[in-house]
Parts: sequence; C-alpha cells; structure tokens
Amino acid sequence: MSDRDGLFAGDDPFAIARAWLAEAEKTEPNDPNAIALATVDAQGLPNVRMVLLKEIEDDAFLFYTNYESVKAGEIALTNKAAFVLHWKSLRRQIRVRGVTEKEEGEKADAYYASRALQSRLGAWASQQSRPLASRRELMAEVALVTARRGVSPQRPPFWGGFRLRPLEIEFWADGAFRLHDRFRWCRDTLDAEWKIARLYP
Repeated sequence: MSDRDGLFAGDDPFAIARAWLAEAEKTEPNDPNAIALATVDAQGLPNVRMVLLKEIEDDAFLFYTNYESVKAGEIALTNKAAFVLHWKSLRRQIRVRGVTEKEEGEKADAYYASRALQSRLGAWASQQSRPLASRRELMAEVALVTARRGVSPQRPPFWGGFRLRPLEIEFWADGAFRLHDRFRWCRDTLDAEWKIARLYP
C-alpha cells in the first residue's frame, strides 16, 4: 500500500469519504451529497434513483425516505443496498455496498425537525411512489395536512432513515489516459477488519 497516499491516504474509509464530500461541497453546483441508490425487487430486477445522503457516520451512511416507498419496500426484502457518489467537478466517485437498518429514533426526529416546514408537511402529504391523478390533488392534500398538523408537525411514523453499513467501499479518481486510481476497502462481516486493495482501472 506504499502508493496509497494523497487523496487515498489513511486507513479509515469513512474519514476519506467525509473529506471528499467536504471538498465536493466547494465545487459541485448542486447537491454534492446526491447518491444514486440501488436496490432490487422481488424478481431481482434492479432499481436506482437519486436520494440525498444526509450524514457520514463513524461506521455508516445515513439517508431518509418514506418507508412506504418503492425503495424502502425493496430494502425491506433484502436489508441490502448500494450507492454511488459521483462528482463531475472533482472527477471522483465513491461506490458503497452493504447492509441496511432503519433509523427511527432521536436522530430521525432531529433531522425531520430541521427541515423546512413545507418539507415536513410534504412528507405527511406524499404517498410516495403511488399513482397521482394531478398536481392539484397533491397541493390539496398539502393544504389539508397543513390545516391538520399546524406549524410543528411530528415526524410521520412512515417516514425515517436508513443506515447503510458497508461491506465494500471503493474510491475512484480520474487518471490521465483513463489510467484511473481505484482502491477498495472490503470485509466479509461488519465486525471484520478491512482489507484494502488497489484495483486495475
């Protein structure tokens, strides 16, 4: 690992991920924390969509969603997911694969309370992923929820976080002539030591 320095220096992949994200926050024009989240359905058909990564913890990645959404249903089938963070401005990406668990406690409550009021009310109003007849119907539901829930709505019981605990994290940085730099942190179980390997481009 003598050549794993610079962008890839250190043995804590979460620290590296936080450093890369902090750098991207200075250069990406929109949503540097946007991840392409991949799941599979009951037939094994993949699904992918953009969501916002809200926190890189000491041992996990945390995002929030409606638990009645398609993505949450698919996560529930396997308790597994994967995502990629990609920054065009930095020409870098991070790929993550692992197991999931719900975050329904104080951290979810605190994050929900930190959101704009309209977003909190929207979480109550949206039947995420289900058919919607018109935009007008959605706005009528928002108005109804606003009247019922007021200016300090509690977190909906069907809305919360997912924590992805990785079994694999790969860091990729663009190289000249497509000779990219890739390093993969891999472990068989969550309590196992990381194995770090440089990969061919």
